[in-house]
Amino acid sequence: QVQLVESGGGSVQTGGSLRLSCVASGNIFRTNAMAWYRQAPGKERELVAAATTEGEIHYGDSVKGRFTISRDHTQNTVYLQMNSLKPEDTGIYYCNTASVAYNYWGQGIQVTVSS
Repeated sequence: QVQLVESGGGSVQTGGSLRLSCVASGNIFRTNAMAWYRQAPGKERELVAAATTEGEIHYGDSVKGRFTISRDHTQNTVYLQMNSLKPEDTGIYYCNTASVAYNYWGQGIQVTVSS
């Protein structure tokens, strides 16, 4: 069974930075793209960033130039470095990996940005 465990959330002021980590159990990390999503109160879950095993990276429009996703294959970990945080970045951030056969989510971690 695949487990995704997030850490690194918290509260910061506008303009601050946070780094989220997601450790994936099993061998799935070596074969799958990994992604970060977020969900703000009253809004739908949205893609923040994704990174494939081949190095292809995609960012949501609202975070381009501020967030960076990276993978550490030695630690089975995907990171999300978040800089220049804004109040609209507030939400629960989820780690995700999916295929046509499955869709795994972490438990989610709160990020709060105050003005």
